[in-house]
Amino acid sequence: MLSIVYSSAASRRFSRDDLAALLEQSRRSNAEDDLTGLLVYRDGRFLQLLEGPDAAVRQRMGVIEADDRHGAVRVLLEDEIDERRFPDWTMGFEDTDARAADIPGHRRTFDDIDSDRSTSGSLPALRALIAWFRARHDA
Repeated sequence: MLSIVYSSAASRRFSRDDLAALLEQSRRSNAEDDLTGLLVYRDGRFLQLLEGPDAAVRQRMGVIEADDRHGAVRVLLEDEIDERRFPDWTMGFEDTDARAADIPGHRRTFDDIDSDRSTSGSLPALRALIAWFRARHDA
């Protein structure tokens, strides 16, 4: 199985209704394609973890890269995994605008991730965010 974490810039601001529609669509298509994961939205930026069969994850990444709602799609982390981190979630979600200071690995911007520099310094923060999200929503 494959796990990919990517970031992207929303092509426009998403309202709560826009996010709800996106989540409904994502959850439906993820269930059909045996994908699980999480989605974080903040200040017009997405951070998403997708996991599942290699071919399904790569196909979904192709769809996301072609989606005009996303720009500047950048894969931040790609791992082969033996088991899912989010086996029961077609798509967990968090809108972090209101509570960002409470989140491990919190960043005011994604500027360092979006630059052409290596993201190796960002990997611990990404892994901390994933662990925090899982623990928070499994409780």
